[in-house]
Amino acid sequence: MIMESIDLLKISTAVLALAIAIIGHEIMHGWVAYMYGDTTARNAGRLSINPISHVDLVGTIIVPATMYFLPMLLGADSGFLFGWAKPVPINMSTVIKNGGYNAAMQVDLAGIVYNFTLAAFASIAIVAMNQPTSEDSLIYIFSYMLVLQLLVINVVLGVFNLLPIPQFDGAHFIMHLSMKYRLDFVAEFFYKYERYGIIIVLIILMTPIKNFVLLLPVQTILAMLLP
Repeated sequence: MIMESIDLLKISTAVLALAIAIIGHEIMHGWVAYMYGDTTARNAGRLSINPISHVDLVGTIIVPATMYFLPMLLGADSGFLFGWAKPVPINMSTVIKNGGYNAAMQVDLAGIVYNFTLAAFASIAIVAMNQPTSEDSLIYIFSYMLVLQLLVINVVLGVFNLLPIPQFDGAHFIMHLSMKYRLDFVAEFFYKYERYGIIIVLIILMTPIKNFVLLLPVQTILAMLLP
């Protein structure tokens, strides 16, 4: 009975932490764009914390469920959660008109800054909390596991979005940086291959490539943040 309760807590805290991480990530993109006069996200109701408005079938449901449960079905430890929400609509022309390419790059990095900031606060909380024991209440165990999941998941999302993958924040940042310095051929390259972004993501997640471009930097950062 106790193990079943712990498993349920593990799954529920992981799902809740992922929702907080990816929804906040997208809201921050829209909020920074709004600060530069772009009301597109607000008009579409995408600055809301209502999770329904941010759900993406592939990124919010299929990919996280596959990554978490597939290792268990194969007899391995449960996998880590990774996913993404439906991108917030942004009129980048308005942002650039009002704030230039520097404003566009701030929009690009807003979600990543949110994820790493949340991970930093979770790290502080973990340090202040005692590791739960069987004597602790389920509420305390839930709280501890939620904070731990927030730390891990936000680091994973922050690192992944820094990668220069078409459609993702790292690529958008490079595009606007190159456009600022009139290196338009770089931006054209990412535009050309944008349609293949999801395919690249799946290749990374399902092959040993993830050990080098994702897991290694994630483990390095977690080693600094975890007590």
